[in-house]
Amino acid sequence: MAIFKYTAKNAIGEDIASTMVADSEAAVALQLRREGLTPVSIEMGKSKISLPKLSKGVKSDEIVVLSRQMATMVEAGLPLVTSLSTLQDQLTNPTLKRVITTVREDVEGGMSFSDALSRHPKIFSSLFTNLVRAGEASGMLAEILDRIASYMEATNSLKKKVRAAMIYPAVVSGMAILISVILIIKVIPVFGSIYEDFGAKLPLPTQILLDFSAFMQKWFLGIIVFFIAMGFLARGYLRTEKGRLAFDRFQFKLPIFGPLIQKVVVSRFARTLSTLIQSGVPILRAMDIVGKTAGNKAVELAVKVASEKIKMGESIADPLEETGLFPLMVTKMIAVGEKTGKLDTMLEKVSDFFDDQVDSAIAGLTSLIEPILIGFLGIVIGTIVVCMFMPILQLASVVSEF
Repeated sequence: MAIFKYTAKNAIGEDIASTMVADSEAAVALQLRREGLTPVSIEMGKSKISLPKLSKGVKSDEIVVLSRQMATMVEAGLPLVTSLSTLQDQLTNPTLKRVITTVREDVEGGMSFSDALSRHPKIFSSLFTNLVRAGEASGMLAEILDRIASYMEATNSLKKKVRAAMIYPAVVSGMAILISVILIIKVIPVFGSIYEDFGAKLPLPTQILLDFSAFMQKWFLGIIVFFIAMGFLARGYLRTEKGRLAFDRFQFKLPIFGPLIQKVVVSRFARTLSTLIQSGVPILRAMDIVGKTAGNKAVELAVKVASEKIKMGESIADPLEETGLFPLMVTKMIAVGEKTGKLDTMLEKVSDFFDDQVDSAIAGLTSLIEPILIGFLGIVIGTIVVCMFMPILQLASVVSEF
């Protein structure tokens, strides 16, 4: 919220200058008219008022349930304020309960439902609020709320599948690194002290491993600090526009994960655009929302460039094909959808197809990564064991030299 300075005329033509706290100039103008005043000028002041920051304790599944319940009540003919009051009474999440209470109060005060939701961007995304705004304008609020819930269920399901596929290799890799570090720092020095008592020359692999172990013991904390510092630097770089764009482009080029990431991004793009078009959101506004919710800076930039070309009269498919980020099959299906007037249907089919592709890719990835990780773990541990037991295998010669 912000402080707006305004000048208005009353019923007898007198000028009135004052300030008002509101979300936008339009909200100020609306309030002035309700008070019987005619707005002359409205300017935003320098100071801003921030809404209380909400905790991140609202899950997407709770928003899905909320959308379903709202859709059911609105479709049954309950007034919007009554529906919000009912939701407010039955919610158990304190953060979401507080938000819905504020939304209800704003709607009671004359604000539209979509504008009331837009005051809480950490809970309701721009996609959510724009779909609600389209539902209000078309008189299809119940249907669009139900569509939002279906969209969020599909995207959440896709996220969970990808996350589940990544957990296993991450856990196995972490265990491999942890075991290796313990062996190098704690176990190998014990063998080193034993071999040192023999006083004989050790095999080269064993000596290299002992030297590496001594290095790790000496500089272990320094190495940890170095990697933590590099992590913070990388995090700071990724927060920049240039860094995020470079990283997102790099993801598509990864040998194993790249194709999977591309399928996930394309599926999300197609499903989001399909949902927006079905809900009656204008194509340029829909493209803007799709770009911002793509979750990939490279795709966001590509969609932005495509939007500029669409403004100049080009089709949707050609600019997307020129970006090189979308498979040819996707752009051809979009082109067919544009020609037949069934773009939303085509996009939905594209999304369903790539969801299936993601399932297949995840299954293949899991079956491929498992033997790779087991082989990696076996090689690392096996190499350490062989290097440390080589002197024992040569014990006879070592003892004779001793």
